[in-house]
Amino acid sequence: MKLNDNFPREGILAALTLPCDPDGRPLETALSDHLGWLKDRGIHGVLGLGSTGEFPLLSVDERKSVLETVAGLAAPLPVIANISDIRPKVVAELGRFARELGLPGVAVMPPSFFPVSAADQLAFFEFAAEAAQLPVLLYNFPELTGNRIDLETISAFADRGPMAGIKQSGREFAYHHELIALGREKDFRVFSGADTRLPEVFGLGAAGCIGGFVNFVPELMVEQFKTFRNGGSGPLEPVVSRMRRVGAIVDRVKFPLNVAAGITARGFNPGSPKSIISRETQVLFTGVVEELRECFREWKLEPFHGTGMTEPLARN
Repeated sequence: MKLNDNFPREGILAALTLPCDPDGRPLETALSDHLGWLKDRGIHGVLGLGSTGEFPLLSVDERKSVLETVAGLAAPLPVIANISDIRPKVVAELGRFARELGLPGVAVMPPSFFPVSAADQLAFFEFAAEAAQLPVLLYNFPELTGNRIDLETISAFADRGPMAGIKQSGREFAYHHELIALGREKDFRVFSGADTRLPEVFGLGAAGCIGGFVNFVPELMVEQFKTFRNGGSGPLEPVVSRMRRVGAIVDRVKFPLNVAAGITARGFNPGSPKSIISRETQVLFTGVVEELRECFREWKLEPFHGTGMTEPLARN
């Protein structure tokens, strides 16, 4: 299957955060504000309902509603729909829905929770591709799924399925080397989730980044992409240093709350937490937001001046 003209072949894509109200309903105004702001800052696309969007905490109907909303608000940016789920029938249903929406592709993680053999993992990816009838971005994040996508499985799917690329996330940075080499051989693209290591990622030959930090420091990330891909001018080290500083600050709270802290510091409404949050974490979160705000003021990264709550609701 050939990529359509709207499938992102490279660039900086937002692994989109998803603000919701206390009942789990997406806050459309907050989403609209955020996506409009991201588009103005030159990002190249969106991953809808990825890990940053906390998709396992939403019902199937909620995920469909979110995908439809995000697709409309993000246009003309391409939206890749993450259709991952432990239940094959849900993966198929979401894949068909993504096709009905006219989205350019889907992302698929391996089944989570239970261990899965390489052969069964490959069969799962083929099942998802058959249901969606769209180009597939495999999504490797073993720290979350408990199942790593091995090189042999990726190679086999690239030979037999409509593979557009792979998103590599998690602690195994060295895996980028093998993935990029295989991508050159099999003609697929590698997108990284290593937000704070973009010079290394682009130096290895990755096509781009699909990251959570894009939600709140898109300027810093797009600038790095332009430097490596389009001959952007200016010294790179100050930008890299700022990204490392941001990473050190936000990682005092766990993912994906770290991204919620980032968007709060830039003036956006993060919505209500979808999980139970302890008072200890609330205190940490507030401290991270304040420290980030100080950094953004120092770097003259202007906050968004919108309406509505810009602090998360407590849930404990």
